[in-house]
Amino acid sequence: SHVVEILVISSISRDNIPLNIAVTGECGSGKSSFVNVVRGIEHEDERAAPTGCVETTMEVTPYLHPKYPNVIFWDLPGIGTTNFPADKYLEHVGFEKFDFFIIISADRFRENDVKLAREIQKMEKRLCFVRSKIDYNIQDEKRRKKNFDAEKTLTRIREDCIQGKCLCRILLLYHKMGH
Repeated sequence: SHVVEILVISSISRDNIPLNIAVTGECGSGKSSFVNVVRGIEHEDERAAPTGCVETTMEVTPYLHPKYPNVIFWDLPGIGTTNFPADKYLEHVGFEKFDFFIIISADRFRENDVKLAREIQKMEKRLCFVRSKIDYNIQDEKRRKKNFDAEKTLTRIREDCIQGKCLCRILLLYHKMGH
């Protein structure tokens, strides 16, 4: 996948040092789907991270990248649920053990996203903010507006992410991320 190629090229040295990438965000944002897509794994594959329409990831789970064996994507449970309250989340998932963070959000840049980003920045580690399911936002805007402009909508979404105080790289991904 193109995203992992960029991460690996910019974040990994030529030595075979493991790169532990945490994929975090709120429940239902598409974290497990992202882990599958970035590794080039279909959801039906036995190596796939389980996905679902209810809270599915209940523990921090490692997934090796098939092309880069020293790259480990860690699928983290969603922050801010009754099982993983925000005030205990960092301690529960062991945030300090990860080298790089990807914060996935399926909607607006929310308070929990800001908390995660600030904690990561305090640890002086790098992060990337990924806004998933953008096609749903585009579809909704198209239905609501007569003079719909997809580029303007995407620009507004990017600006909203930046105004959320995210001082990091921002990626916008479609629900069908493999397409």
